[in-house]
Amino acid sequence: MITDGSILKPDWSVPDSVRAISTTRAGGVSRAPWDTLNLGSHVGDVPADVQANRGRLAGFIGVDGARIGWLNQVHGTEVVELTPDNAGQIAKADASYTRHSGVACAILTADCLPVILADSEGVVVGAAHAGWRSLCGGVIENLVSAMAIAPERLQAWLGPAIGPDSFEVGPEVRDAFLKHDPEAASAFKTDGARAGHFMADIYALANLRLNHLGVSNVTGGGLCTVEDPDRFFSYRRDGQTGRMVTLVWLTG
Repeated sequence: MITDGSILKPDWSVPDSVRAISTTRAGGVSRAPWDTLNLGSHVGDVPADVQANRGRLAGFIGVDGARIGWLNQVHGTEVVELTPDNAGQIAKADASYTRHSGVACAILTADCLPVILADSEGVVVGAAHAGWRSLCGGVIENLVSAMAIAPERLQAWLGPAIGPDSFEVGPEVRDAFLKHDPEAASAFKTDGARAGHFMADIYALANLRLNHLGVSNVTGGGLCTVEDPDRFFSYRRDGQTGRMVTLVWLTG
């Protein structure tokens, strides 16, 4: 079962009405290679096991399962607003936000970076699937714009993702980020990479994007899904594997 000891909670200072967690791979019913708390329905796992896991999750967070906003994530930049009426309808998007209590924004990951946002008054929350393609394409910028809150009133938390010592990328990835922002060069190192490749720090890249937007209160980062197989699913490490979820929602 899911317990407080098997999840991560953001280290941020937000109103009591804002709740957020990030799951690990512990606490579910799925069998290898999805063991055990796989929450992804698109990875080859037994559908009944995924539904059982999602039911456990809904019970743990106290949110109606029909109001968890699962997305069809496509490594794009589309943002959707979640309401009590549409949260149960899977949308093709890589970010969501809501102003409604009891509606949860949900981002599935297994190396990509989940980014969650909340405003200082507890009025609106949002979440983004910030793999390198979405991050480079502007998914965080689109989410902040859609939330329609002054960036200086927002706080961000970066959930578990592939770490800088494990994320080797080709030169085309570095070039894409530098085309948008030359400062992104600081997030790419050649140490440890194959010739012509780079080790990328997706946490640093996300911080740059947030800081440029004016979101200066950013916490989280520092974990590596690849290097921690006991806690985290990792697509790059294992190939066929499960998915964790990072959620943010409003109560009251």
